[in-house]
Amino acid sequence: MIRRILRNGLVAAIAAVAVFPVTAVAATTTPAPHARHHVVTTPAVHHHVARHTWGRVTTHHSPRLNVRSGPGTGYRVVGTRPTGRMLPIVCKTYGSNVFGNHRWYKLPHHEGYVSTHYVHNRSAVRWC
Repeated sequence: MIRRILRNGLVAAIAAVAVFPVTAVAATTTPAPHARHHVVTTPAVHHHVARHTWGRVTTHHSPRLNVRSGPGTGYRVVGTRPTGRMLPIVCKTYGSNVFGNHRWYKLPHHEGYVSTHYVHNRSAVRWC
């Protein structure tokens, strides 16, 4: 029973480090006013997350890229973007398969989704 409790606690600790890696690193220690042990604290860390990144439309056999209402070819076309145009990208998600690629980029302001197969991004894109 103790072995199972320790194993589950270790699994929970590893999961917490994977989800919140910044909180797992102790930055400073401050002594407790009425205890002999030290309390480990971490400073507040604020990460700047860009609202969106940019990608260039790179369709090979078509002059325009379809923008769809959802992440898949089964969704209706709500617009198009010309080849070579820069697109703002909010995040990426999984959708239907386009030439072996299941990832789709979400465009800002509810404009729609485009297949990542046809867009070359400038930097890392976060998951939706």
